[in-house]
Amino acid sequence: MEIKETSYGIVLKNVKHFSPVHIFECGQAFRWNWDGIGYVGIAGNRVIRVSYDGGNVLLENASIEDYGSFWKHYFDMERDYGQVKDALSCDPLLERAMEYGWGIRILNQDPWEALISFIISANNNIPRIKKIIENLAFEFGKRIEWGDRDFYTFPSPADLAGASIEQLMACGCGYRADYIKKTAEMVDSGEIRLDQVAKLPYQEAYKALMACPGVGPKVADCVLLFSMGKTEAFPVDVWIKRVMQYFYPESGDTNRQVKEFAWQKFGHLAGFAQQYLFYYARECIR
Repeated sequence: MEIKETSYGIVLKNVKHFSPVHIFECGQAFRWNWDGIGYVGIAGNRVIRVSYDGGNVLLENASIEDYGSFWKHYFDMERDYGQVKDALSCDPLLERAMEYGWGIRILNQDPWEALISFIISANNNIPRIKKIIENLAFEFGKRIEWGDRDFYTFPSPADLAGASIEQLMACGCGYRADYIKKTAEMVDSGEIRLDQVAKLPYQEAYKALMACPGVGPKVADCVLLFSMGKTEAFPVDVWIKRVMQYFYPESGDTNRQVKEFAWQKFGHLAGFAQQYLFYYARECIR
């Protein structure tokens, strides 16, 4: 892959296994939106537009230095997705799913932002999740200007720990306001250290996250998969259970049975399989 710097950003030439549509429309991130040209989003304190043209990935408002220090890891560019697909291609159904969602990559998001975002996601829909997160960022984050628009960073643990329940409710958090405040207090005080949790083996990290208010099995697995590099994590909710039962009737009747079936079938690549199946299922299941 060749990287070229331009007046508006950088171009990653001849990139394989990368589609912004697939990456940002598979339910793993909530701060990226299509603007008619590409997907504009904010991660950390950086705002970029990501677009794709004939094998080239365009990152507007990014430098080569930004790519090396941040975006390379964020977009999981050091992983060989060809190897991932080869390892999973022994399953004919999954092979079709990978062909359909050929450009999916699992993002390495900020664990703190992922934790709060997925607490908000429980029993919620994507447009509303996005709206609540944007409200929180507007009220408690820091403003960044780009392209004649204002963007707002995700609030820090201290920001949300210091917010009142009423302020969080005003952002649309509903009953989750109490979970968000208490979890923010735990992170801000150091009672739970997400950087240390990320270093733990999967089961220990899972148990540590489950101690946070508002974190159940699915939320914990989402945080582990989308921000802590635990590729064996297999988030299961009502939709994924339905997907698995549709594609694999033998997968079981409970969320736990479905997850254990996925582990047996896909091993340490279960998280990749989940994303390919999730994306493909929207085409197959009505």
